[in-house]
Amino acid sequence: MRLLLWSLVVCLRAPAGICGGGVVFTKHPTNQTVSQGKEVRLGCAVEGVSEPDITWMKDGEKLYSTDQVFLTLGEQHWETSHSVKSVQQQDAGQYWCEVEFHGLTFSSRPAWITVEGVPHFIQEPQDVATFPNTPFNLSCAAVGPPEPVEVQWWLGGVREEESRLSPSALHIPGVNSSMKFYCEAKNARWDFRLQNRNRLHQSFVGAELDPYVYQCCQKQPVDLQVIWMTDSNVTLSWKPGFSGHSELSTCIVQVVKSKGHRGDLQQEVQVPPHLHVLSFLRSHSNYSARVSCVNEVGASPFSPWLHFSTPESVPSAPPRNLSFDLLERHLSLRWAELQEEELQGKLQAYKLQWILGGELQEPLLFKQNHAQLSGAGRFFNASFQVSACTSAGCGPWSTPVLVLPASVQVQAQRSHIWVGLLLGLLVAVVVGLLLTTVARRREKETHFGSAFKDPWS
Repeated sequence: MRLLLWSLVVCLRAPAGICGGGVVFTKHPTNQTVSQGKEVRLGCAVEGVSEPDITWMKDGEKLYSTDQVFLTLGEQHWETSHSVKSVQQQDAGQYWCEVEFHGLTFSSRPAWITVEGVPHFIQEPQDVATFPNTPFNLSCAAVGPPEPVEVQWWLGGVREEESRLSPSALHIPGVNSSMKFYCEAKNARWDFRLQNRNRLHQSFVGAELDPYVYQCCQKQPVDLQVIWMTDSNVTLSWKPGFSGHSELSTCIVQVVKSKGHRGDLQQEVQVPPHLHVLSFLRSHSNYSARVSCVNEVGASPFSPWLHFSTPESVPSAPPRNLSFDLLERHLSLRWAELQEEELQGKLQAYKLQWILGGELQEPLLFKQNHAQLSGAGRFFNASFQVSACTSAGCGPWSTPVLVLPASVQVQAQRSHIWVGLLLGLLVAVVVGLLLTTVARRREKETHFGSAFKDPWS
């Protein structure tokens, strides 16, 4: 233990480079200042050790290298080096080498690597959302080495005349439209040449921040599309445009039945999600829709019109006024056409259905609103109904019409007349009886009135 302490005292008092029982650093790393991207090499040599056990340190941490090479300079005399092929800012720092001897660690003199070149940004301007003509500030900061670092601001494609020392705060009194801002940085060591800004690693050794985009207003929604459709319902989806960094609250959906007109249907939709179901639309109709979204900044422009057509549906009403003419050789049927809003599609055919003797017969199809069936006699006592059909199917049936010969119809009409006459006669008899009863009561009241007449009158 005493021997170990004595060795340490001797090492501390010995001349620089000599310590620990003959361990001598014959070469120390030296301070170096290099340009970013260049190669840098540090050397270290030690004498008095039997094995090349030399470790490189950086800022107190061991450096692990797979390509470390040791050179023999003589008996127990070794040299090694540490190199960086393309030095960057993170390679800057304090370096030294260490040797272990009899359980003690001995270090060389430290050396500094200073990297000069393109400055790097430590503060970038952030996106800003504000109301038109409202003041705001942007900040930008960059560091070297070397120092000082100057910052150049660009406003809407125009460069400021004077550079500013980093860090820099740019005051904007307000804008009324979207603008682009960005800042550039340069080292004091290098000549700043704007015309060579694209040759970053040659004449212009500076740094340029990616363009910063300032927005004061919203952008219109995009990708408006139909994701689901039935004959009366349509589901719309869209993506919001740039919102000015303010959360969206609602979107406005306008729907018209023909493009180029003001919306006859306008609905407010809470978002997200950016979906909306349009209900109670007409089948087989053309519509146009567009969307605008709203937040505290204001309302965005409307998206382009989206045009779509709802599919066909079955007719909503039956044909009316079904009538017939029973002639000697054929039966003629006629009915009224449906209105466009009742048809709800393109008419394909009219389906004529008839029942005879309680049995449903094979239906017949007709393109027009009339039909002529041969063999009039076979349709006696038959019941007919008609329905309109589109590509989606057939609508409801009309009221049944019973086919009877003309004589039967006249007889039926006469029977209806006799029934009316009998009912009228019955009503007249009842009224006469009531009047007779009332007259008799009045006559009795008159007699009683004479019997009890006041004698003084």
